[in-house]
Amino acid sequence: MTGIVEVATRNTSARGAPTNSDFTDLARLVKSEGLMRRRYGYYWTKLVAVPVSFAVAIAVFVWIGDTWWQLFTAVGFAVLFTQTAFLGHDAAHRQIFRSGKWNDWISLVIGDLFIGMSYGWWQHKHTRHHANPNVLGVDPDIDLPVIAVTPDRAARARTRVTKWIMSHQGVFFFPILLLEGLSLHASSVRRVLARDPVARRPVEIAFLAIRLAGWVTLVFLVLSPGVAAAFLALQLGLFGVYMGMSFAPNHKGMPLVPKGARLDFLRRQVLMSRNIRGSRLLDIAMGGLNYQIEHHLFPSMPRPHLRRAAPLIAEYCRERGVRYTVTGLWQSYGIVLRYINRVGLGERDPFACPLVEQRASLTP
Repeated sequence: MTGIVEVATRNTSARGAPTNSDFTDLARLVKSEGLMRRRYGYYWTKLVAVPVSFAVAIAVFVWIGDTWWQLFTAVGFAVLFTQTAFLGHDAAHRQIFRSGKWNDWISLVIGDLFIGMSYGWWQHKHTRHHANPNVLGVDPDIDLPVIAVTPDRAARARTRVTKWIMSHQGVFFFPILLLEGLSLHASSVRRVLARDPVARRPVEIAFLAIRLAGWVTLVFLVLSPGVAAAFLALQLGLFGVYMGMSFAPNHKGMPLVPKGARLDFLRRQVLMSRNIRGSRLLDIAMGGLNYQIEHHLFPSMPRPHLRRAAPLIAEYCRERGVRYTVTGLWQSYGIVLRYINRVGLGERDPFACPLVEQRASLTP
């Protein structure tokens, strides 16, 4: 596989060899269309809406009081937390302000104080993912503790329970996402308390403590223990499912790249990513993550511009013979489930690599 990838990237076509100049030309085109321009009005509206929405939601929660009807508000809070996390994601990618410091502090406040996720932990993990999407041994998003998304990860399963789960992981994938919210909080706490370097560690610890302890305290003060436990379980579970269903379609089931394989930036990002077609409502529901190709090529592009950039970038890729993958939402989940099922059952090469197909098309 490594040899195939390297040969594929060295092949030439009628348009010339793939080089980083392809991305440079695209970046110049995107900038000329004004797609990197800041959208201060859009983002300031959202930044003001976050504390207002939380204040209203908490007021409604307290007003309703101790009743099982609060399970409906748990659903609302799961949606509110996820939508707020999308805004934190935008800030972390420098989409909101020109100032890196302003974006950092917005990410800290939104991530740690409102969501209960460590910005330092997320930044460390997500930066590695963006630099090397689907690269074996490098991308942390394909090295999951339970779900195997690479053949080697499935082969490393040690316990009978883990092996059994992986052999049926297509069935368990979405139920496992119910634990994702708890996992995100736990990973955040573990990161800020560990010895690994974390910028602004005292601030992160204080914000996380206020958010996690304060939220649990509020819930148990308003609700009786049984209702409170059910409320938190539902809110955490749906938060994890919503987050997982927004991120899962983006790269799972796309080609895996051997560590050390050489790819120019354009192909490294486009060939390993998948867009999800849909309406503007889907854009809102997925926080712009449905434009994963555009986001990976231009992480600092403001979210409102992604929809406009998509057809331009798709056409640019077609002209250069670079596969630009777009599917429907439910189709993407089907691809992901079939893919991880095949991995869990021990299939060594559970995907068709477009790099191989590209090489074949260039062979006379």
